[in-house]
Amino acid sequence: MDQMVFRSDTVLSDVHLLLPNRGHLMVHLNVAGQPVFASRFKILRDCKTQDFGHGSTTAEQEEKTSHASGELGRDEKKMERGEEEEGNNLEAQRSPKVPLDEDGDLDVVRRPAERVPTELCLRNRDIMYPTILSRTEPDATEEEQVEEEECPRDVIKIEHTMATPLEDVGKQVWRGGLLLADFILSQLEMFRGATVLELGAGTGLTSLVMAMVAKRVYCTDVGHDLLTMCQRNIMLNTHLLDSGEGEVKVRELDWLWDDFCTDTNSEFGWSEEEVADLHDNATVLFAADAVCYDDNLTDSLFRTLYRISSNLCNPGTIYLCIEKRLNFTIRHLNVTCEAYDYFRHSLDNLQDLVDGKMRFTVEQLETCFPQFLQYERVDQLVRVLFEVMLSPIAFLHH
Repeated sequence: MDQMVFRSDTVLSDVHLLLPNRGHLMVHLNVAGQPVFASRFKILRDCKTQDFGHGSTTAEQEEKTSHASGELGRDEKKMERGEEEEGNNLEAQRSPKVPLDEDGDLDVVRRPAERVPTELCLRNRDIMYPTILSRTEPDATEEEQVEEEECPRDVIKIEHTMATPLEDVGKQVWRGGLLLADFILSQLEMFRGATVLELGAGTGLTSLVMAMVAKRVYCTDVGHDLLTMCQRNIMLNTHLLDSGEGEVKVRELDWLWDDFCTDTNSEFGWSEEEVADLHDNATVLFAADAVCYDDNLTDSLFRTLYRISSNLCNPGTIYLCIEKRLNFTIRHLNVTCEAYDYFRHSLDNLQDLVDGKMRFTVEQLETCFPQFLQYERVDQLVRVLFEVMLSPIAFLHH
């Protein structure tokens, strides 16, 4: 697993590519034969204390805190060292020139590499006994070991895959989900005690963050292997729900279907009580990032949002987050964001919808809230968070 082989349809999330981690630990193979890795996401700030500046990253805040007291002293020292630095510069100019080659490049004298006999190398190497991995999910014994493993209260442990085909991108962690998690952590009181539905939850990271304050979170996606991975991540992070206030239910929700999966034989099917609870009590719906990489899938998402929101008994809010992904297309011969543009077009159509049942009010939210999780907030994450207010017409007239 030292080298990863990419096919033409392979997709790798920037979160896993740039995550400043010690290394990705492969833990097992899923039922599809894909390597499953484990990563830890540390919550960098205390969510209960909001005395930090908005829009600044953690590194910027720490730098301001650590250097504020000595800033004046450094300025004074710079003044005192001014003449000394000028003298050093003059002396450096008089120093001999560095050696250059014929092309003007730096001529570096390299030390010859030591050649060690092959027999000696083999003699000093430890004998490795490989472990044969089978294409199975972790057994009950491994699950018991996971439960016994202590995890810090401010760490989210997520199992995921890497470099998947496009249809399996939900098995990776994406920046849009981390940005939405930051928004939730910066607005804890807004979601406290709420009943919430996440569409296209993937690994379940954002649902876990929401469950830290919400009463109940329905974490939904499609595909048995993905839902099994999501359920395992819930089990790995029970320490986040120690207070007993939050509950996460992993359920199947296929946007291509016209109703919930209520098959009693399905491990992730809905019960009638759960469907009734969702319609009677849900006030927050959200979806992040990898839910909109295909136009047909985007259409299915908005149809599902409309169908579910039309059956809600209370006014609510939908939060949608999608990263702008730049791609050079032959058709336009230019760099475009076609998936994002189509998503915005669908969002505008939702706001203009007049059916006598629901009123949708769309607002674009600023992303200047603090950063709680460690990832790169690139320019493509600016102005990508949307709030859709759900107002049943009958409720408004009442």
